[in-house]
Amino acid sequence: MGILDGKVAVITGAGSGMGKATAKIFAQEGARLVISDVSGAEAQTAAEIGGDIVVRHCDVSKEDQVEALIAAAVARYGRLDAMLNVAGIGVGGMLVSFEEAELDRIFSINFKGVFFGSKHAVRAMKDTGGGTITNWSSLSGLVPAAGTVGYGASKASVIHLTKTVAVEYGPSNIRANALCPGVITTEGMGAASAAKTPGKATRNPLGRAGKAEDAGELAAFLASDKATYLNGVIIPLDGGWSCTMA
Repeated sequence: MGILDGKVAVITGAGSGMGKATAKIFAQEGARLVISDVSGAEAQTAAEIGGDIVVRHCDVSKEDQVEALIAAAVARYGRLDAMLNVAGIGVGGMLVSFEEAELDRIFSINFKGVFFGSKHAVRAMKDTGGGTITNWSSLSGLVPAAGTVGYGASKASVIHLTKTVAVEYGPSNIRANALCPGVITTEGMGAASAAKTPGKATRNPLGRAGKAEDAGELAAFLASDKATYLNGVIIPLDGGWSCTMA
């Protein structure tokens, strides 16, 4: 038996990176899965995991698609225990060159996607005694850096949203927490960021980049019954990098 045995989990952004790694770890820990992505790669993730997994295409910037995703979990399994809002994008740029279209796109996915996922997860969880919501923010949401004005602002908004959900729905036995990854080696943003900035991955006290599985293992713990008193917690997953930024 795993620490998530029998729990129903919805995971966005499961086609690659931390979302894919999280889906695999949740399956190993016994969760029943509903996974989604906008890319189509979610089907490959399900094939690699095997077993009975609900697979949905979902653009998290569209509320009706997020609502349908969560409804699919409730229709199949009768409940929702864990919502993992992983899907996100990275768009760099300095303030004076950041275009409105880029700002709208990054907030539509990174903030509104998490907002919609949290909103409809809460509605489902309130009917069945509670659950957990784990949101993906970023170290950039905690610590500003040049060239991250839009991305950082969208991820800082996720932190505020997470804390608000924790306060509003803790009385309904719904816990909300957030991960703030630093440099994580994936096929997406982490690898690209490390390639563009040599040495960035080794600036933390551990001297190495994180793995996608590090995020998945932490998310599994937060969604488990081993973490029932953790609510509104914002966790830097950065090898201690944020400790050096004072």
